[in-house]
Amino acid sequence: MSTESYILHEDPRSGNCYKIKLTAALLGIPLETRQYDIIQGETRTPEFLDQVNANGRIPVLQIDSAEETRFLPESNAACWYLASGSHLIPDDRFAQADMLRWMFFEQYNHEPNVATLRFWLRFVGEANLSDQQRAQIMAKRIAGQDALALMNDNLESRAFMAGDAPTLADMALFPYTHVAEEGGFGLGNYPHIEAWIARIKDLPGFTAME
Repeated sequence: MSTESYILHEDPRSGNCYKIKLTAALLGIPLETRQYDIIQGETRTPEFLDQVNANGRIPVLQIDSAEETRFLPESNAACWYLASGSHLIPDDRFAQADMLRWMFFEQYNHEPNVATLRFWLRFVGEANLSDQQRAQIMAKRIAGQDALALMNDNLESRAFMAGDAPTLADMALFPYTHVAEEGGFGLGNYPHIEAWIARIKDLPGFTAME
């Protein structure tokens, strides 16, 4: 039995933070939270930079044990840490690599487009965007649509992103995908994604995004 306890430094509006909470919930791992408002710059204070993450970003998973306190930035790394040895990481070597490639895809192809447009349009507001940001909207929309289409095609022949059982690939991709319409992406165009979202929500222990 683990003697560790966990605190998630987060902004509850963030899908990157939610994926850690979802992973912990599905595994029955207790997780405390400490909340910050990234729009107000609360992760850029000298105290946060010195004590939590010198990169000034969240999420950060705080891991407390009798021996020490450690801080683990980066959402997918935190999910991996919590899920180590669980059913969310497959045993088969290829299946594990396939899971990882979707996690890399999420951070490289999906999140920079789908999540960024959601943040700009819902929380910042298009009227408040800089000229440089507005100039990027169309490119990000096209790239986000391409990412969703690739996911949809993958889910045509499998129940979950890396096979017939949920893995960390699903934990990584679900948060920003299921709220993609907040960034102007119509999920009705991706029926296999919609069915996958329903399957994730039916998993034992599922918790909704705040």
